[in-house]
Amino acid sequence: MIQHAPAASEIVARETVPAGRQRRWQEELADLLTDPRELIELLGLDPAQLPAALAAGGDFSLRIPRPYLKRIRPGDPRDPLLLQVLPAAAELEASPGYSADPLREAEANPRPGVVHKYGGRLLLIAAGQCAVNCRYCFRRQFPYGDNHLSRAQWVEALDYIRSQADLREVILSGGDPLVLSDRQLQWLSGELAAIPQLDKLRLHSRLPIVVPSRITDQLIDWFTGSRLKPVLVLHCNHANEIDGEVRSALQKLRDAGVTLLNQAVLLKGVNDSAEALEDLSEALFTAGVLPYYLHQLDRVQGAAHFEVGDARARELVEQLRRRLPGYLVPRLVREIPGEASKTPL
Repeated sequence: MIQHAPAASEIVARETVPAGRQRRWQEELADLLTDPRELIELLGLDPAQLPAALAAGGDFSLRIPRPYLKRIRPGDPRDPLLLQVLPAAAELEASPGYSADPLREAEANPRPGVVHKYGGRLLLIAAGQCAVNCRYCFRRQFPYGDNHLSRAQWVEALDYIRSQADLREVILSGGDPLVLSDRQLQWLSGELAAIPQLDKLRLHSRLPIVVPSRITDQLIDWFTGSRLKPVLVLHCNHANEIDGEVRSALQKLRDAGVTLLNQAVLLKGVNDSAEALEDLSEALFTAGVLPYYLHQLDRVQGAAHFEVGDARARELVEQLRRRLPGYLVPRLVREIPGEASKTPL
């Protein structure tokens, strides 16, 4: 019988942290930077950027965890980490061929919270929020309100999974599934582990990169305490995102036997050079993560200024093949609505 689902994420109020104590991840999530004025002031950026940041942020809000903020170079408007999170005027321009739902996920949404596009696996929208709002996010206009699950809808989603005899893997996504509390994750994984045809549980998360304190001993115990084989796919786009705290957090996961993969998005101005991609692969491998996919941009409205052409993308990957061993060269792919899997380019 399904146990009662926990309430929404337990996010604590901002509080004073005693000297010498590391902030808990819940405290980091309660203290996100959300005001473009504060961001521009803290980083010493040109105040002329503020009107555009405020306008674009009104459509898709600014959200930056402070551990991530520390890795952005002050005074550099072209910093590759800043460009991923600062609302920009280009987001307000309508672009032909771009849409609110570029992957047509609404057509593969058989139950609230369930996206079932591929054979053998499906995706659960486990959370409707992230710790960081990436400006290129293909779900920046996803109807999370329609996919926020009540207890009855969780029952319905789990019943749907039980009914799909060919499923072997459930992918927890969002939003970011690691904004859920350990108690919520424990409940959900317990329900999934009781479904006999499943043997893998995959999470797609940016939280270990932007808030590495999320990787607690309790979370490690959760990853290793299920019969389902854990796979964690990270979202990291630039080597500068990986500092000592991130490496330490990822090492804990690696030591516990969690399979760690990365999927990056190829982004103009952020990582569209062979040097940047080479540095990213090397930094990931040093942290115990294998480069998995390099995605071409999903054409969501508001992100056209990040697009890199296919010819340039192929050229960059060919340069990587000449610089790196094969296991450090990610597969260049595009997701095409209706296709049975991601399409290699």
